[in-house]
Amino acid sequence: MRTIEHWIAGRPTTGSGDRRGAVWNPASGHQQAEVVLADQADTDLAVRSAVDAFSAWRTASLTARTRVLFAFREIMNGRIDELAAVISDEHGKAVSDARGEVVRGLEVVEFACGIPHLLKGDFSDQISAGVDTHSFRQPLGVVAGITPFNFPVMVPAWMHPVAIACGNAFVLKPSERDPSASMLVAQMWAEAGLPAGVFTVLHGDRVAVDAILDHPDIAAVSFVGSTPIASYVHRRASAAGKRVQALGGAKNHAVVLPDADLDFTAGQLIAAAYGSAGERCMAISAVVAVDSAADPLVAALKERAASIRVGPGRDADTEMGPVVTAHARDRIIGYVDRGVAAGAALIVDGRDLTVPGHEDGFFVGPCLLDGVTPEMELYTDEIFGPVLVVLRVATLREAIGLINASPYGNGTAVFTSSAAAARQFQREVTVGMIGINVPIPVPMAYYSFGGWKDSLYGDRHIHGPEGVSFYTRAKVVTSRWPHRAGPEPASYHFPTAT
Repeated sequence: MRTIEHWIAGRPTTGSGDRRGAVWNPASGHQQAEVVLADQADTDLAVRSAVDAFSAWRTASLTARTRVLFAFREIMNGRIDELAAVISDEHGKAVSDARGEVVRGLEVVEFACGIPHLLKGDFSDQISAGVDTHSFRQPLGVVAGITPFNFPVMVPAWMHPVAIACGNAFVLKPSERDPSASMLVAQMWAEAGLPAGVFTVLHGDRVAVDAILDHPDIAAVSFVGSTPIASYVHRRASAAGKRVQALGGAKNHAVVLPDADLDFTAGQLIAAAYGSAGERCMAISAVVAVDSAADPLVAALKERAASIRVGPGRDADTEMGPVVTAHARDRIIGYVDRGVAAGAALIVDGRDLTVPGHEDGFFVGPCLLDGVTPEMELYTDEIFGPVLVVLRVATLREAIGLINASPYGNGTAVFTSSAAAARQFQREVTVGMIGINVPIPVPMAYYSFGGWKDSLYGDRHIHGPEGVSFYTRAKVVTSRWPHRAGPEPASYHFPTAT
């Protein structure tokens, strides 16, 4: 059985503990590896290594840091297919989808390559007689990222390229469900010339998470995962005096107005709902059909959902792969069972799907349910699977009210040909990322990613300009260089500009 180790001080290590976790192949349903799970001693070792590395890396010139970033970008770009295959084998998503994930992560690396410009401060000349003021930003120290299984390359890449470019040392605690991609990334950083200890991979479960949240030498924590865990991470890390950004769950709505191009809309919604088996925090999981759009939209969704090609991620014809674990499969099917019992109409039923040759795989077919109401579990909970529900309302105003009543505020979309309706929608919804005829409005790397309400704990979004702000602290310097002979008399009143 292959063992996946930590990456500490620039090399693989099994650490001091004897706990192991199973790593599955979701398509076959068989265990393919085991991953070491960190204890407190492993965490202490990882952080000590990072602290030692930070003392030198923080003083590296912007030119030196940028050269490492550019080298890392070239190495990662040359190994996209290798990363995609590893993601598919442990997560289950189609290789084509995994390649897209890697490319989106690569975009953040490219953004971080511009760090000399991003860290430029401000200068004000002669704010008072002979006095100038300038500002600059400095790294925090050792920072950590705790990331989910659904994007094992992209989500960590929202964090570590920016953190490292800013001069920090970074400790990554990836999901123990699909850990191998993080080890490949660590090797790429080493090949790019990053000093040992600046990038660390620490595998583990809650024991490792709590050790990171409590560790006195970790200055900041970035987290992406479910809302209950995001809330926990934010509370515990904040109590330990850390800077925290904790991105939580979602229930992303797509509002479809009667004037929308329904053929185009249906195709977009199907891809957004069932891509990656719905295991995306930006997946569309609730369609809000307005007035006369409902019946033809449901018919179009039914036709497309029933024709999705489900299979192993390595199959070139696969459009949707399995879910990540047997537990996830059973949980998703349970939601559909309870939804039908609560009165929802099951339009497409994927509960009993079997993929020939992969009978033990963790497969759930596309599920489409109509007539869902706001009090149903199908609507209130983040299912995180290939389940799309349809709610019906009479007006755009009612649709906006439904979205704003949700505790989640990650992403949303409206499909319409009316600019007036789109403008009203984007101004009135209490959601952080909005698509206009775009179902998954994930911003590019030079903007920042983040939701509102229970989809974000902390005051800064991730990557982009807010990522630079998160991983640095500002200093403002006011300076005078007197030319007179002899001491200048000090003033005892509060200083003012003169």
